[in-house]
Amino acid sequence: MEKPAKICSGTCQMSSRRKFIKNSLIAAGAITLGGWSLHGLSNTAARRGQVRPAYRPTYLDLAASGELERRERALWERMESCDLCPRNCRINRMIGRKGICNSDHRLIVASSQITFGEERVIVGSGGAGSIFFSNCNLLCVFCQNWDIAHHGRGKETTHAELAGMMLDLQRRGAHNVGVVTPTHVVPHIVSALRIAIGRGLNIPLIYDCGGYETLEVIQLLDGIVDVYQPDFKFQDCESAAPFLKGAADYARYTAAAIKEMHRQVGKYEIAGGIMNRGLLIRHLVLPENAAGTDKFVRWAAGELGEDTHVNIMAQYRPEFMARYHPPLNRRITQREFDQAMRWAREAGLRNFH
Repeated sequence: MEKPAKICSGTCQMSSRRKFIKNSLIAAGAITLGGWSLHGLSNTAARRGQVRPAYRPTYLDLAASGELERRERALWERMESCDLCPRNCRINRMIGRKGICNSDHRLIVASSQITFGEERVIVGSGGAGSIFFSNCNLLCVFCQNWDIAHHGRGKETTHAELAGMMLDLQRRGAHNVGVVTPTHVVPHIVSALRIAIGRGLNIPLIYDCGGYETLEVIQLLDGIVDVYQPDFKFQDCESAAPFLKGAADYARYTAAAIKEMHRQVGKYEIAGGIMNRGLLIRHLVLPENAAGTDKFVRWAAGELGEDTHVNIMAQYRPEFMARYHPPLNRRITQREFDQAMRWAREAGLRNFH
């Protein structure tokens, strides 16, 4: 079975968590996806003249040893009294209840596509594989993807279907599979990943998140994720809390999570111009230095090292509810962005753009 039993009215009860996990694990080893295999995928890549880098994702070893299945079980157990993120809602999503992220036991996917708007070391020549999940645990008032994150636009998807999306991205030549806004659906992702591995997935997995993660869940992803791509949005979250649905502890949790990500994957491993393993932090410059860019660059250089890969982004625009939250109701100026870049240089960062 690919997902929890559907919620019924009246006396109909949902299958127990133990039965669901057991059935999911059985399905992970039993389902085929259109006859795809590692041999078939390799032949497709060869016909296109694509040469995969020699990098071997560490999730393959976890799957072979049985450790991936253990991590999968541990993640599903957390959903019964959900503490997958720092919101710590403690509601039982397995019986259909929803927390702040507006997600229950179902997996909702907004889209799966190859994108070329990511960082150069991510997209290379073949593009980045990106799977966008609906809903979000952070819910920024200035969200650029508000129709997906706040309104939950997307399609209910099984684990087999999600695995098929991963394999399709690989077949089409993507350098990696990026899971975007994954925090609230991590158990689903790992279940689908195990199916995809059985069918020949062998490209890096990118965890593209808002940064609001718990240390315990990131530790469970050690060896599963090849590239971490977190945001670090704010440094002073007492004042920023209204922008993040009250998440006044955002900076504390994000700093701890990013340090653990760095411990797991290091700064970066690049082959053929593509980052196969490592940490890439994104920081969006906001009007009137609302994001605390000066503090962020000093933190990155001091805590992670001056070679830390950082993308200081200039593309902020007031979306969704930002017009009601000054100073986020306007774009940044060229002077504000230039100042952000000066702060990065003065902090000693050497690998930023």
